[in-house]
Amino acid sequence: MTLQQSSFPMSAIETEIVPATRDLGDGFKVRRALPSMERRMVGPFVFLDEMGPAQLAPGGGLDVRPHPHIGLATVTYLFDGEILHQDSLGVRQPIRPGDVNWMIAGRGIVHSERTPQELRPAGPRAWGLQAWVALPERDEECAPSFRHHGMKELPTSEGEGKTLHLIAGEFLGLRSPVQTQSALFYAHLELASGAQLAVPPDHEERACYIVEGSVEVDGASFDRGRLLVFRPAAQVVIKAAAKARLMLLGGEPLGPRYVWWNFVSSSKERIELAKQDWKTGRFGGVPGDPEFIPLPEERKPPPVDYP
Repeated sequence: MTLQQSSFPMSAIETEIVPATRDLGDGFKVRRALPSMERRMVGPFVFLDEMGPAQLAPGGGLDVRPHPHIGLATVTYLFDGEILHQDSLGVRQPIRPGDVNWMIAGRGIVHSERTPQELRPAGPRAWGLQAWVALPERDEECAPSFRHHGMKELPTSEGEGKTLHLIAGEFLGLRSPVQTQSALFYAHLELASGAQLAVPPDHEERACYIVEGSVEVDGASFDRGRLLVFRPAAQVVIKAAAKARLMLLGGEPLGPRYVWWNFVSSSKERIELAKQDWKTGRFGGVPGDPEFIPLPEERKPPPVDYP
């Protein structure tokens, strides 16, 4: 991953992150914007991946095999395609574009995400983002849970060449029905060419991931695949140089977190315990999807699983 510290001393931009692209085969590519070596989090967001866009081969599909999590909430948000979520709570839920699946891992959960079998013969499409939101220390050991919200449940604002879908939190006077554990915002924004949006300084940490198109901030241009981290309290205006699709995210910082494989915690010791729990089967499994992935340190050659 390439990280560029701000070369815009008078700009609202603090950091520009250009994720490295990883090809997982069959044309399926992943761009990891968070974490980076120098910018580990934005507010409570500790992980942000863009997957695709991809047209997979007939008979193929996305297969994120059963894997464990602790200490975080995950959200997979799609622009194209469909994914079947299954977890150790017994939940079986399709994810479609614009829907929100908010899974709280808490003290431990296992889930898989796969392309449904009925969509594979034609060669499925896949495009979306996965984010991980660290939990406050008081909630790191809460009971795991899962909530699904269809696209029509999410608040939307339209006008002046912009359409905003609020995924989670509060933003621009909108409030999402998704229950979060800390103050944050996560939004999907579409801008027509020339349209602009002012990002209010309501949260200490804010960022914008450019999914499609190009934008201008303080006279500088940025293309797709960039994560722009804004300075606290700075006045930020994002203008679309061409039709653009963006993800806006941020919130109040929670303090440092350790991230190892799929585990997130404020404690290194808790991550070591999670490793042992996975090795010994104490996490449980996903009904109907019994495949098991060893810990990365036990695999040779090194793992290429996503995430």
